[in-house]
Amino acid sequence: MAEIGKGVTAGKLAINVQKRLTRAQEKVLQKLGKADETRDAAFEEMVSNFNKQMTEGTKLQKDLKAYLAAVKTMHDASRRLQDCLADMYEPDWFGKEEMDALTEDTDTLWLDYHQNITDKSLTSLDAYLANFPDIKARIAKRDRKMVDFDSARHHFSSLQKGKKKDEAKIAKQAALLEMAAPSWAQGLISAHQVAQTNLSYNQAEEELGRAQKIFEELNVELQDELPALWDNRVGVYVNTFQRLAGHQEKFHGEMGKLSQNLNDIMTKLEEQRELKKGGAAAAKTGEGAKSEETNHSESASSPPKAVQRPGPPPSRPPPRLTPSPDQRQQQDEASAPDTNTDCSAAATQQSAVTNGSDGELPPGFLYKVKAIHDYAATDGDELELKIGDDVLVLAFDNPDEQDDGWLMGVQESHWVQNKDISVKGVFPENFTQKV
Repeated sequence: MAEIGKGVTAGKLAINVQKRLTRAQEKVLQKLGKADETRDAAFEEMVSNFNKQMTEGTKLQKDLKAYLAAVKTMHDASRRLQDCLADMYEPDWFGKEEMDALTEDTDTLWLDYHQNITDKSLTSLDAYLANFPDIKARIAKRDRKMVDFDSARHHFSSLQKGKKKDEAKIAKQAALLEMAAPSWAQGLISAHQVAQTNLSYNQAEEELGRAQKIFEELNVELQDELPALWDNRVGVYVNTFQRLAGHQEKFHGEMGKLSQNLNDIMTKLEEQRELKKGGAAAAKTGEGAKSEETNHSESASSPPKAVQRPGPPPSRPPPRLTPSPDQRQQQDEASAPDTNTDCSAAATQQSAVTNGSDGELPPGFLYKVKAIHDYAATDGDELELKIGDDVLVLAFDNPDEQDDGWLMGVQESHWVQNKDISVKGVFPENFTQKV
């Protein structure tokens, strides 16, 4: 059995080698112009489109894989950044639990985004490109069978042309044999020679029929499949990018919400820090006010001291962040004792001013001061001061707009004459003295 197997293998190998030699010989003859070649311009255009389609699809697949790799890189970078923030975020800071949940949600969103693109876009593109290797191999096979068909056609054609010559040669040889052979053998010799000629002719015709059938079957199949595959590319591109765009839109929308949540947490954390700073500053201001009242009472019984000229007015920083309602309530409760002290002092000052200002005070009046230095206003909302001017100090409409070291007031003379506080303005506190 082994010997038979080897023989069969050797026989197939010999047949394949003979086919390659025949095809090579046929291609050489066609290139030299000594043999015509079967040409199909429409099919050649289909093959050109196929090659272009395969090249574009392969490039799209490569670029989509590169995009997925970039998404994974961004996911890793985002995870490290979120983990870093979570590690630095102290337990007593605002929104610690929300921050931990936000870190997990961000990581999950990146994972879903990467998986959706892989499953919905890349997988369908891979399935689309999987058709190309088989069709490419069949196109190559069709080209080989076309050469076999041309070779068989040319061989059969040459036999047809030489048939008459062979018949004449056989007839001449038969005449010579008839002269030499007995009469009973002459018919056999003639019949044998005719059979040999017909055998070669019939074999060539059968080979041509087989080659033509194989070639035409492949040709017809590809002529049906290639145009359909070419038209299918539009749907593949639409599905790939439509799904990709949908996943991108969903991902960026959800990521935008998480980013807004992170921004809100950071904003509230800053407000919490400002609230603590404001409470400490209010406590310090209350202590300074009590100390000032004590010093004022001591100075009433002591001889007057030389007045020193104040330094430049304090700078006016930008307005502070507006606390939330809950934070403002906490701040009001923290400063409640100082407010009561200020109200009692204001009431005392109010009664003092009432004696000299017709008994009517502007709304929001706190106390009265006297300018001890000139002050030239540098902005439209500031109050001009001359030494000796009496100023009625008013409360700010929004306490958060008050800058450290600055007061709001109106000239007492203007108020007495016009009962109008529209000309009120801010002025440096260290340029005045309570009266």
